[in-house]
Amino acid sequence: MKLKDKLKNPKSRESFFLDMYRQSFPSVAGYVKKNGGTLEDAKDIFQDSLVIFYEKAVSPGFVLKKSEKAYLFGIAKHLWFNRRHEISHFQELEDHEDLISQDEANHGLGNKIVELLEASGKKCMEMLKAFYYDHLSMEELSASFGYATTRSATVQKYKCLEKVRDKVKEKTLHYEDFIA
Repeated sequence: MKLKDKLKNPKSRESFFLDMYRQSFPSVAGYVKKNGGTLEDAKDIFQDSLVIFYEKAVSPGFVLKKSEKAYLFGIAKHLWFNRRHEISHFQELEDHEDLISQDEANHGLGNKIVELLEASGKKCMEMLKAFYYDHLSMEELSASFGYATTRSATVQKYKCLEKVRDKVKEKTLHYEDFIA
């Protein structure tokens, strides 16, 4: 019986699709799994492949040059390739959006901190930057800011931190305002 005849008769069509499922699904599932998919992905791809196969097979002028199993597998392979491409493209967009939103959040956080440091005064801002950002020791800090002793520099650093803390309290900012 020719393929078109099998697909026209409902009884033989059902039998044909069950046979195709038994013969072809394991190889399609193996291919999808091997290429990063799940069993659910394989089922979806296989169902779509069967629909495309049926639509092609009943269309006028269709000539099957290879086996039905090979033709169906080729459709499934093509569909899985396209889906993987869409998934990876979507993932790249999501990753890019995450980076942008993370960068925007960090930029907003940086602005809040800079505002608080500026409010504490230029000398305090420079001292805190030198200690925390440039990692100067207290000895280096006292020498570069002109303090007679390391203890004087430590006290001044503490006073600068207190100014920043007071500004935080004054603006009623909370710890949560600084975390993204």
